[in-house]
Amino acid sequence: MERSYFVYMLASQRNGTLYIGVTNDLSRRVHQHKTKQLPGFTSRYNVQMLVWYETYADVTEAITREKQLKKWERRWKLELIESVNPMWRDLYLDLNC
Repeated sequence: MERSYFVYMLASQRNGTLYIGVTNDLSRRVHQHKTKQLPGFTSRYNVQMLVWYETYADVTEAITREKQLKKWERRWKLELIESVNPMWRDLYLDLNC
């Protein structure tokens, strides 16, 4: 059985507070953020809108990408989001249709 890993970005609102994470179950993890099951940054700052993600077959590649993005300038992150999601839609809705 082949596993997928996801690097994802959440936002509090358009151009708001950003959070970057990695998981092997994107739907479950975003649901946890939305329902504030995960104490910490995202629940404290109401960061729960899935605005960007990438899929990887290798967990090491996913973690490397997560670390890379966390070092990026904010402007680059905003440009990355807007390159695939210019309207800042909550992509979580697409995961669960």
